[in-house]
Amino acid sequence: MIAGASPAASQQTDTTFTVDPLAGTVRIVMQIGRQPTLDIPTVTLFHTLARDFFRQDDGTMYVQTGDIPAMWLRDSSAQTIPYVRFIPAVTRLGSLIRAVIERNAKNVLKNPRANAFTVGYQIWEEKWEVDSLAYPVTLAWTYWKQTHDRRVFTRKLHWALAHTVSTFACEQQHRRCSQYTSRFLDNHGRGADYADTGMIWSAFRPSDDPVRYPFNIPQQMLAEVALRELAELAVTGYGDLDLAAKARALAGQVRAGIDRNGVVYDFRYGWLYAYEVDGRGNVELMDDANVPNLVSAPYLGYVSKEDPVYNNTRRFALSSDNPYYYRGRYAEGLGSPHTRTGWVWPLGIIARGLTAPTPKEVSDTIGQVHLSNPTDELIHESFDPNDPSQFTRTEFGWGNAMFAELIFRSATVLPLNPLPPLEEISILPLERRTPRVVDDAQALLNAYAIQATLLRLLQE
Repeated sequence: MIAGASPAASQQTDTTFTVDPLAGTVRIVMQIGRQPTLDIPTVTLFHTLARDFFRQDDGTMYVQTGDIPAMWLRDSSAQTIPYVRFIPAVTRLGSLIRAVIERNAKNVLKNPRANAFTVGYQIWEEKWEVDSLAYPVTLAWTYWKQTHDRRVFTRKLHWALAHTVSTFACEQQHRRCSQYTSRFLDNHGRGADYADTGMIWSAFRPSDDPVRYPFNIPQQMLAEVALRELAELAVTGYGDLDLAAKARALAGQVRAGIDRNGVVYDFRYGWLYAYEVDGRGNVELMDDANVPNLVSAPYLGYVSKEDPVYNNTRRFALSSDNPYYYRGRYAEGLGSPHTRTGWVWPLGIIARGLTAPTPKEVSDTIGQVHLSNPTDELIHESFDPNDPSQFTRTEFGWGNAMFAELIFRSATVLPLNPLPPLEEISILPLERRTPRVVDDAQALLNAYAIQATLLRLLQE
């Protein structure tokens, strides 16, 4: 049962998720390899809901990031977003997700530059990452757009939204405004030198690793989207026109900064997005498996899949020219300097699948992710593509939720979560859906099995 235990209970050594034989499976029609179909137990698509969400005495929901007893602003939001689509049909889920939104608001108010917190609202890590403040905004916006439930507009959420804008604005003027330093950064904790760009200074990447240059482009992309979403929440939820205006102005400055400094020319690929820049001409060309990354830009709502700069970037990121793209006997995909050289992250493979242009590429990513967890049907942090039995992290809640999102999008008729209003700033076609890998009849059967499992899980 969801939220039926204390966080300490999740620290048991046996993390096997018992599969209910009545739960059913999702059937995927594979378009590569020798296996014509792949059956995924539906119950595993809700593993993070069943094991990582804990109702607290203050009414909030503490979301543990799998096998680490802490709540990341990024991870907890990403672990929740895929399940918002079910609220219209499974009403009890609404209070659970509002409780996550409220918890994240309280965490932001505790310290807007911390990235992870304990169950007692203490700081677990104080690594300033731009995406840490962006993700909770996107969760709140997604909830509102899916449900139009005004109960989400609490006083603490309003305060947290204001803290988000003021923190972003301060870090945009980091040298003059911010006192943030970290022992993990060079230059006496201040990090690499830089020039102001209109973007938001960051100390750490979505992987929680220190940045090389302080303007991490995937984080800026997510922040730009989140600021536009925040402006809508400010007006619709609170009538706060001043906060909305500040958010929209900051979003525009961030996008302009990306366009001016984050798009670079490479003789092999043409114009593409850099991974990190310093505003002084120094550029880091790579992509990392952690989301936001460059491959995930259409999924984030920043750019269309048809955008030529994005397509050049995608070709680079998913090639051996990217120093963190690895190939092995069983899988290939994005890795990360956060883990062993040569090891692939399922999260990176999933991001590729979510933004893939063809059903074949989607089914390929699903098959590779399935091969990465041969014994427990769970998603790990990284694995050896030549020996998937070797992996890091027994249970990675963020990865489990993102794999569920990939299945919900590509193998069912379940509704999409709302997408940010990219049409306001783009003249390109806005095809951001993930291609389906099954026919209509199987998609209906898959959707029925998934929703029936969730109803049983919630004991409705």
